[in-house]
Amino acid sequence: MAKKILMVVTNHKELSKDKQTGIWLSEFAEAYIEFTKKGYQVTVASPLGGKSTVDPSSVDVNTPQEILDTEKYLQNTLKLDAISYQDFDAIFLPGGHGTMFDLPNSKKLQELLRDFFEGDKIVAAVCHGPAGLVGTTLSNGQPLVSGKRVNAFTDREEADTGLGEQLPFLLESRIRELGAIFVAAPNWSSHYEVDGNLITGQNPQSTLAVTKAVIERLG
Repeated sequence: MAKKILMVVTNHKELSKDKQTGIWLSEFAEAYIEFTKKGYQVTVASPLGGKSTVDPSSVDVNTPQEILDTEKYLQNTLKLDAISYQDFDAIFLPGGHGTMFDLPNSKKLQELLRDFFEGDKIVAAVCHGPAGLVGTTLSNGQPLVSGKRVNAFTDREEADTGLGEQLPFLLESRIRELGAIFVAAPNWSSHYEVDGNLITGQNPQSTLAVTKAVIERLG
């Protein structure tokens, strides 16, 4: 039986009136490509369903065609409400600043993340994708990330982007507030953390490492 992966992407596309955001394409694409190479079945969903917009800053003239080609899988995503965790082996949240706005407030995503985690299934997220974890509590009322070794886009990296002021919160700071053991590596270096079935990565450079850690777990 092919393993089944649920990839959850953002629908949010505006950082300010003159700056577009969305999903960081390489974080989606690199994971999608590796999962499908392994023969896994990948389902792409979002809080609202429909289109997930690519952050214009995440593509340029040097972006490989293989990465650009995955944009077609973001045109018509399933709505999260239609998803049951029982149909999947792992959930994967790629980042992009858009995730900071809609993923933390999605009640359905919070339910799915709790059910995946408590069902002993893999919960993976990279860069700003862990924004989806910040609103998630377990059945015992504890934040999912509390006491776990977690990695995500750091406050120092956010300072480098110059976009922190336009975000609802800083991701590293929020994760620390929730009681996580936040493990940061130097800016823009590949780094990920594994704590049981929770696998989190720091930045776009960490996507492949997180993806490979998921594949290693799934076999």
